[in-house]
Amino acid sequence: MSAAPQLRGLRIASVRRQLAVVAVAAAPVVVATGVLAARTAGPVAAVAAGSLALIGTGIVMWHAWRGIDVTWLARRLDAMSPQMDDSAALLFRDTAALSPVQQLQRLRVQTRLAGIDVDLRPAWPWPRLFIAFGVAAAMLIVAAFWRQGARTHAEAGQANAKLAASSTALTRVQMAIVAPAYTQLASRTEASLDAKVAEGSRLRWSLRFDPQPAAVALVFHDGSRLALSRDGGDWAGERTFAASALYRIAVEGAPPPADDRLHRLDAIADRAPEIRVLEPGKTLTLLDAQQKRWNLDFEASDDYGIASAELQITHAQGNGENIKFKEQTLALHGEPAGAKQQRFRHTLDLAALGIAQGDDIIVKLAVSDNREPQANTTRSASFILRWPAEAANDGGGLEGLVQKTLPAYFRSQRQIIIDSEALLAEKAQLDGGKFLARSDAIGADQKILRLRYGQFLGEESETHAQKADATRAGHDDHDAHASTQAPTAFGREGDIVAEYGHVHDIAEAATLLDPETKATLKSALAEMWQAELHLRQGDPAQALPYERRALDFVKRVQQSTRIYLARVGLELPVPDEGRRLSGDRKGVGDRPAGLTAADDGEVPMARLWKALAANDAPDWDAAEAWLRAHTADTPDALGVLAAIDRARRDPACASCRASLRDLLWPLLPVPAAAAAVRTAPGAAGRAYLDALQAAGRGATR
Repeated sequence: MSAAPQLRGLRIASVRRQLAVVAVAAAPVVVATGVLAARTAGPVAAVAAGSLALIGTGIVMWHAWRGIDVTWLARRLDAMSPQMDDSAALLFRDTAALSPVQQLQRLRVQTRLAGIDVDLRPAWPWPRLFIAFGVAAAMLIVAAFWRQGARTHAEAGQANAKLAASSTALTRVQMAIVAPAYTQLASRTEASLDAKVAEGSRLRWSLRFDPQPAAVALVFHDGSRLALSRDGGDWAGERTFAASALYRIAVEGAPPPADDRLHRLDAIADRAPEIRVLEPGKTLTLLDAQQKRWNLDFEASDDYGIASAELQITHAQGNGENIKFKEQTLALHGEPAGAKQQRFRHTLDLAALGIAQGDDIIVKLAVSDNREPQANTTRSASFILRWPAEAANDGGGLEGLVQKTLPAYFRSQRQIIIDSEALLAEKAQLDGGKFLARSDAIGADQKILRLRYGQFLGEESETHAQKADATRAGHDDHDAHASTQAPTAFGREGDIVAEYGHVHDIAEAATLLDPETKATLKSALAEMWQAELHLRQGDPAQALPYERRALDFVKRVQQSTRIYLARVGLELPVPDEGRRLSGDRKGVGDRPAGLTAADDGEVPMARLWKALAANDAPDWDAAEAWLRAHTADTPDALGVLAAIDRARRDPACASCRASLRDLLWPLLPVPAAAAAVRTAPGAAGRAYLDALQAAGRGATR
């Protein structure tokens, strides 16, 4: 039986399926191509694009038809039916050209093929078909929006044409900026109405309009106006700016400008010079006896350059209340260390200054820039060179004649050492209990001394002492202290700390000590802690080294008896002696009340923010007036004014209102602190409270 008719039928069915797949995939793409071409370029382009798409589809079909040949059929049969024994290719070869074995195998395959029902048609490639339909849909969407966009552009063009016909166009903008001469900045020209300029710069506008107006002025946010004069076909005017400003263009005798928004001019302030101290490395330096000179090294920088620098030298002599000051000023010449940076080096001859033991030399650098008309001046911190005074002796039996200026607790550390040494000498004659009691008493004295020193560092020392020894009488002092406190005010930080933190020490007591003296005091406290620890444990021998080191630190503190503060001028008004006891109250007003009414939060900024949120009509004038009155203490006040102007001129602009609300949020008043209202208990809470009340009644019975 011949297999040719069956093979021919399988091939025809496969070709038809392949061509159908190509047609189904190509049809929507061809249609979408024609529609897109018609929308974008017209009917002719649609016909051309459709024809090309059909030609392309025909080429793909021809390749699909040519691809289904005897080789494809043989591979397909072998893959679809295992009974072919991978020998389906023998069915398509001439029998005379086959060997006897191949002829036998061909006969077996042919017999098997006649007994089975096989379908060689390719399956429908649904993912590829979906992709083709998706591409076609995207092309149709583009075609639809292209049409809408073309219509929108046409309408926008017509609207712009109408606007141009009903408004004045700004055809030329030129802004010449001349910075102050001291800045050494080159003049420049901007083709914009917005600019950032140096403080004190002079600006000159040159504007050209179409059509020409009768008059032109620049209206600034503070209400001032700058009238421009006509110079040929241009309108020109100039003004000097010492602060940032907003302005817009106003015309007369012509339609309003097409761009009537506010424009911004930012005046960049001249910063004060910055000083960096290279030498000395710390604010307090102790003079070595062999030191004859003191080297000073400073570095100063400024945004526009350094004009002058002077070194202020103060010589302090004496101690206690008998201190004399001698001041002098030296002009310094710097060495260029960069384009806007200078370095100042100077060496002080201590012998020429007449420094003696116990004296202080205080220096401070003052640097001025070249700002006009008034220069910015920066002063460095004060640096002290101290020649320590001789250590004071204990008086040599003249305690009744010599009055010591330092408090008593600056001298008691030596007595603790004497008591500890005496206790060790008598250890052999004392029993264990008595020795421990005396050692503990010395430890208590060490604790009192440590607490007094802690006050000078602003530490909560007694609280720590209570943790170490909660059974001592200091606990009773705490209770007494708490009972005498004044009533506290709700929400006041200081009262909360005083009530719950129980502050004993005064932190301000440590503010007049230089860092080196404070570090020395902290070291003394650390040694006293260790000494107290061993004394309380009945081991004065172990405590003695710590006591001696603490005494050494105390002696160093004794030498820091002088604190230098820069003089602050006090300028009081000159009293009118003729009005004394006359009862004349002219020019004298009442003192302001101690209590001020709380702000309910309904300031113009808060009302504006609420109105924008509710889409109500805001009070623009009140908000702008409040903002102009608080420009100095409002961050980016000009930006907020510009946002208010945009939202006010375009009430339908939702993005303008949202942007304005974002800028207003930091300006809203902070609500006053108030106690939270206790919430009503639920069913479980009421049952619990009733049970407590019942238990209380039962207990009273």
